[in-house]
Amino acid sequence: MVNLILTDATTSISELKKNPMAVVDSAGGFPIAVLNRNQPAFYCVPALAYEVLMDKLEDVELAAIVAERQSSDEIEVSIDEL
Repeated sequence: MVNLILTDATTSISELKKNPMAVVDSAGGFPIAVLNRNQPAFYCVPALAYEVLMDKLEDVELAAIVAERQSSDEIEVSIDEL
């Protein structure tokens, strides 16, 4: 069975258990694929990288809303109505 690993850094669950922060620090802020019996079990994503990922996901969601609303009719509103 072939597995796609979406990071440059990998570690084993055993190494992660021994010293989790050393593993995280060794990747230089990038995600790490954690392997169980040479199969990717999960990704360890540093907090800053996760925040960037969530910001990008929010941008994608907002862009979809903008694209959806671009073709809708304009509604005139006066400042007094707000």
